Parts: sequence; structure tokens; C-alpha cells
Amino acid sequence: MLLSCPTVKLIVFQQRRTFTSSLAKRFSFNAQSLTESQAQAALDKDCIDFLPWLEQVAGAKLTNTLSIGKSVYGSRALFASKVIHAGDCILKVPFNAQITPDELPTDIKVSLTDKVGNIGKLAALLMIEINAGQNSRWFPYISRLPQLSDMHSTIFWDENEFSMIRCSAVYKETVKQKARIEKEFSLVSQAFKKHLPKAIERPALENFMYAYTLVGSRAWETSRGISLIPFADFMNHDGLSASIVLTDEDNQLSEVTADRDYSPGDEVLIRYGEFSNATLMLDFGFTLPYNTHDEVQIQMDIANDDPLRNMKLGLLQTHYTRSVKDINIFHSSYDTFTIKEVKSATGKGIPQSLRAFARLLSCTSPQELNDLSKEAELNDGRLARLPFKDRSRELEAHKIILAHINSLIVDHNVCIKELGASNFRFESQRLTVRRQMARELIFGELRVLRSAAEWLIHYCTNLFSVP
Repeated sequence: MLLSCPTVKLIVFQQRRTFTSSLAKRFSFNAQSLTESQAQAALDKDCIDFLPWLEQVAGAKLTNTLSIGKSVYGSRALFASKVIHAGDCILKVPFNAQITPDELPTDIKVSLTDKVGNIGKLAALLMIEINAGQNSRWFPYISRLPQLSDMHSTIFWDENEFSMIRCSAVYKETVKQKARIEKEFSLVSQAFKKHLPKAIERPALENFMYAYTLVGSRAWETSRGISLIPFADFMNHDGLSASIVLTDEDNQLSEVTADRDYSPGDEVLIRYGEFSNATLMLDFGFTLPYNTHDEVQIQMDIANDDPLRNMKLGLLQTHYTRSVKDINIFHSSYDTFTIKEVKSATGKGIPQSLRAFARLLSCTSPQELNDLSKEAELNDGRLARLPFKDRSRELEAHKIILAHINSLIVDHNVCIKELGASNFRFESQRLTVRRQMARELIFGELRVLRSAAEWLIHYCTNLFSVP
């Protein structure tokens, strides 16, 4: 039985995040094919013995068509070593050649229980294996993982770098993510001190954060929990690829099937998931110049001085306006919404849940709120899903959203202006990469915001032009 094998998310277990060198991931989407002679030159000499070692661990042949090489941007990648046709199975990695939290020492596993998530448990195991050095059975794999200096997740940005993206929701989400990692680290650290005092004498938060981010970006979620799949995680991301990792429970392995034809020397790509630049930046440490999956998380609140605040909160709890489809990457509550790019002013617009929330916000009397409650009870139970019959009130509700989005547009423009004004004549490669990531994130979100604003303007304008 084949199951899709999505990548892990640090925030919500849905799909997968980063794999190999994050800098290369940013650009591999546009990588050009290499000639066969160039492919030979691009082979990663440091990895010549890697596949034979992994096949020895697996006790089986993993691939006849792939080889490890260097992408045009210097990172490890997988290349076609011979002609590959769409539909060919190009890689099979048995479960026994994958790394899972089950390998944790029993005492550690029992100590962590459910207080530490699967990512944290696998990160703890990775720390143990890293600390073991060449004595680790996974040393050939671990020694080829990206170094901390190669990782560009916002988790590792300094204060000045971090301020470049303060206009984006990923700013607050990074803060939350750090807090989650620190909480799990305290539990892992206690377990290490109790059961492995000699193996890991002084576990450091930075080391755990590094391991946690590596796991979150490279691990795949399977029916067995999560797994690091050596060799498969050398494959770079193509947002348009239909190739993903599948789990074959019957044969106890994970496999990848080509979605297109490849010539010898072509870089072979897979899709990590349909992720926005915000997710790619936080989880994988890279962004795309133009990401069709970009989205914006916006938060709208009921004002503390709203005389109807308590009544509105009560209605929201009773009728709960959100549908599952509205919840994407970030932790969501009734006042947080996801908007995607609106392709045309007359097409599908902003989320119904957001429009419903705005209708609730616009109510100025208990009677108006009671009317919304009765309307919900007579229909599907969801609050304010139908337009107001009074077009003036419908206009006011959508003006609330438009004003909020226009404010976000201003904030994004300010950040873009600051990004263009570098205070340093010479800047490090790290800062150059992160500044570009910030640009791609903010420009993508700005594109989404502007499309939503245009849709709202069109909707408001047509409220009184349509009989």
C-alpha cells in the first residue's frame, strides 16, 4: 500500500520543510540542465562513498539512476546518471536505512513522553549521534548535513536581520517557534543530564535549535511518525514538480517516482509542498523570487473599548466562523485569517470567514448582533456568512477590511524602502542572502495584499452599481 509521505512542519504536522543547503534551495528551482560531461565534473567527490555505505546499511540497492553532485550554486543535489523517463521509480530507501525517534535510548524516550513532540525527540537523537562523532553508526550521513553557518531559517537571524521582516506575520511566528524550541530543550536537557551525563555533559540550546531545525526541514512524516531519509533529502525543491516521497508499507520502504523525463546530468527535483515564502523562510531557510503559493496572515481584533465586545466574543464562540480550509501555516484563532493572491477583481476574493468577521465588527447595536445570530441558526450555523441586505452596512464592513489591508501595504512598503537603503558599503554573504530573502518575502506578500485591496475596491464600487 502506497501512502503519500509529506514533509514535517515545525508548527503543524502537515507537509515537509527544508532539506539540504538552504542557500541552494532558493535557486535550484531555476537550475539549468548540465551536459553529461558537466555532470561528471559536478559529481561531489566528498560523497563518492556515501551511496555504497547507505546501500550496505539498507542491505539493498537504492538507485540505478541517481548520483550525488553539486548544483550550480554549490550545494549537494541529486543528478540523473542515465536517462530517466516520467513514471520511473528512481529511488527506494528501506525503513531500516531511515532515522526515527525509536532509536532514542529507552530511558530518554520514557523521560520525554508526550511533553516533547516527534521533532524534538528526533532532534534529541540527532544531538546524541552528532556528539558521538565517528562512533555514530550514522556518521557518514551526519557529517554531510548542512552546517549552522549554511542555514538561513529566521530562527537563526540576528536582531538587525530579523527587523527586516517585522511587517510580516512570520516575524511573530518565529518568536513563537523559538519559544517552543526553548521549552522542549529544557525537557530534553533534563533527560540528558539524568540519563546521559557523560555522553552529553553540557547540552546547549544553540545545538538543540540547530538539530531541531535540521529535523524540521529534512524529516518526512510517515505512518511510523517522522523519519530522516538519507540520500532522498539531497533532492532540491521545485514548486511545480509532481514528484513527492511515497511510503510503501507493504514493502517497508519510501520511494520517489519521476514526474518528467531527465537526461544524464539533469538535476532531479521534487516538491516539498505548496508552501508560501513565509513558510519556506521559517522552515527551510530559503525563498523563491516569485512564489505562486504566497499568502498573508492578517489579524483583526475586536477593540477593547467596543461596548459590544463581550457580546461579539460570545457570538464568535457560539457560531465559530472559521472553516478548516481557512487554516494554513500559522496558529489560527478566530481573529487570524489567511489571504491568498486574488487573480482578478471579478474572481474568487478574500476568505468568507474574514468577511463574516468584518460584518460582526461593523455591528453597532445588540439588535444587529441578535439578527446575525438568528440568521446563522436558520442557515448552516455559521455567523454572518450572508451579505447584509442593507448595502450601506455591507459597504462599511468591507471598508474595515480594506483599511486594515491598506495599513499592511504601507508597512510592507516601509520595509521595502529600508531594504533598499543598506548602511554598509560591504556586507557579509550571509546578510546579502537574508536581505534577498526578506525582499522576496515582502514583495510576495505585497503582491497578495494589493490584489486583495483591488478586489475589495471592486466589490465596494459594485455594491451600488448592481440593481
